[in-house]
Amino acid sequence: MNSRKTVFIEDMKACVDYTIATLGKKIVLAMPLALGKSHAFANEMYRRAKADPEMQLLMATALSLEKPTASSELERRMLEPIVDRIWKGVPDFEYMLDLRAGRMPANVTLKEFYFRAGSFNHVASAQQNHYSSNYTHVARDMMNEVLEDKSDWGFVFCQLAAKQVIDGKTWYSDSCNADLNLDLKRLLPMGRELGIQGLHIAQVNSNLPFMYGDAVSDETFFDVIVDNEAYDAPLFSVPKEPVIVAEHMIGLHVSTLIKDGGTLQVGIGSLGDAISNALLMRHHHPEDYRSVIADLEVMERYGALVDRVGGLDPFEKGLYGSTEMLVGVFLDLYDGGILKRKVYADPIIQRHINDGLLSETITPKAAACILEAEELNPVIGEKTFAGLQQCGFFKSHLRYENFGIWDNETWYAADLRDDDNRQAILDHCIGDRLTNGIICHGSFFIGANRFYAYLRRMSEEERKQFIMTGVAYVNQLYGDETIKRLQRKDGRFINAGMKVTLMGHVASDALENGTVISGVGGQYNFVSMAHALEDARSILMVRSTKDLAHGVDSNVVFNYGHTTIPRHLKDIVVTEYGIADLRGKVDSQVVKCLLNIADSRFQPELLEKAKKAGKVASDYQIPACYRNNYPEALAEKLATYKAKGFFKIFPAGTEFTDEEIVLGRALRGFKAKAAASRVGAAAGVVSSFFRPVPEQALPYLKRIGLDAPETFRDRLLQKVVLCALADDGAL
Repeated sequence: MNSRKTVFIEDMKACVDYTIATLGKKIVLAMPLALGKSHAFANEMYRRAKADPEMQLLMATALSLEKPTASSELERRMLEPIVDRIWKGVPDFEYMLDLRAGRMPANVTLKEFYFRAGSFNHVASAQQNHYSSNYTHVARDMMNEVLEDKSDWGFVFCQLAAKQVIDGKTWYSDSCNADLNLDLKRLLPMGRELGIQGLHIAQVNSNLPFMYGDAVSDETFFDVIVDNEAYDAPLFSVPKEPVIVAEHMIGLHVSTLIKDGGTLQVGIGSLGDAISNALLMRHHHPEDYRSVIADLEVMERYGALVDRVGGLDPFEKGLYGSTEMLVGVFLDLYDGGILKRKVYADPIIQRHINDGLLSETITPKAAACILEAEELNPVIGEKTFAGLQQCGFFKSHLRYENFGIWDNETWYAADLRDDDNRQAILDHCIGDRLTNGIICHGSFFIGANRFYAYLRRMSEEERKQFIMTGVAYVNQLYGDETIKRLQRKDGRFINAGMKVTLMGHVASDALENGTVISGVGGQYNFVSMAHALEDARSILMVRSTKDLAHGVDSNVVFNYGHTTIPRHLKDIVVTEYGIADLRGKVDSQVVKCLLNIADSRFQPELLEKAKKAGKVASDYQIPACYRNNYPEALAEKLATYKAKGFFKIFPAGTEFTDEEIVLGRALRGFKAKAAASRVGAAAGVVSSFFRPVPEQALPYLKRIGLDAPETFRDRLLQKVVLCALADDGAL
């Protein structure tokens, strides 16, 4: 909140004029991660810098969203209709187009703390300008650009915001990006006190759902607000990814580790969808769920762990979400009746709920129990009263006055040492039901178009259960630690890694040659918090292998030259082959647990390396029950259930057509085949020239405009597609 009067501007060029006039020509432009950026402001500011070499522009952000582009004629035919359908009207970031084309001017620098996985592997400027920062440190590190070595620069934070009139007053919501707001409220005033010129700018976008919680503020939170429907760009959609067998297997194993009545954090992507799918199966199809768990021998191998930290039964109490990223998984679980455990902002209320002494309906016995709480005795204080009233314990029309509770007619003394006072409060001041329950705390969101539509369709009452707040709240225990510990009981913080070493190190964000794949984001925050909470567990998911041009490599390795999560924070690691409970284990146990969940094609070599290093006995053998870890065995175990409609490739739906799904899978397979053996791929294409076009191929060929090729090039492309479809089994 600032003491200056907020400036309202309708034209974005005028807004940039105002920014430069206020801050000068040396500007640090900070923008939210992913969805919350203003295309209009970023593009106009970038144009000014391109046109004026005297300007210096440093953009600090993460995940500058890009529409997919084609690198071949076949990809163009596939992508153009998809882009037009899914991303119609979504603007491009001009600085990203120039970055990709290698024409970004020397007076502009882009620094990012998180990439779309693999999107900048071979972009030197991006690799050189990556912030390796915990999510909870990002706002600080952005501000450090001007606080430390650019004190003569101006600082601007520009974001999108939703707008809503409530009881005659206009309010603004950070909506998709409340992630840095708690830090900004602290850091922006601090910067001004140190003499840093700064602006906080919001551009209203009516396509954003109005989200509640710490995301909501009045106009005074911003220095400048641009409110013009001409800038209401469509929201960027992230379509669901296909979920393959290995990912479904990981989801199944993880689902057994989630306790009814607990807390869930999970991210975007196919692994998150696999977990959601398995949890919904556990809840709605318990017999089939128990059957597949039995076929996987989960309880035989990990029964003690599952009984201790998870379960197999449907969710009677439900789950509460505490997640930096509010993803479609949580809406699927909400829709499916699993995300339903409500938490409350008051520690007295939450403690009594956790202890089983209070439920949503406030009984006389529960009310009397709460009045016995130490915090209310001997006299109920004003702050304590307000916290309890916010949760519905005290009736909403009451107010605290002169050490008593006033209902406009009668004053009830708040001194609980007097039994008559206590009884009067119980008789006249207690509400019937708790209010303002929260089923999910999130910090930012991004998803598919139907995800945004779902949030917009929600009633106001429903949306108020999904509280958006900063990562300073969600990703750590510091500050308000008492209530966070109470709310986050039985926390399961689930994230993905790329490689795990036999010593227990996990690499999630970069390669050993230094190439940054994505970023640490909040992963370290959640792993650390899992160890700080008494009943929480960190679960890191790692696909056991990776397909490369030269073949298959193991992601379970003896050692690796990069670490995101060090082994002293080891906890649970899950691959498609099982669960490794590493917490509190000595090195030999860690090695054995991880060998058990490695792909069997690589187990002998890994075991030999462990023996040479002296980490397991020279005569140790991997138990026979763990030596059938092959993809074919997994597919066989799921086949029966796939035939019954479970474990679909898009379990949560998709924005792609049936033809696009098959074509995409087939062409990816052909591309991999060609990378491994150009001769083999070419032979298949040549042989298809001598065969007629199968009738069942026509829908696919029509989709990419190759059903009636006129040129030799188009005929060649048609044969490539036919070969790919045949290899995939679609023909």
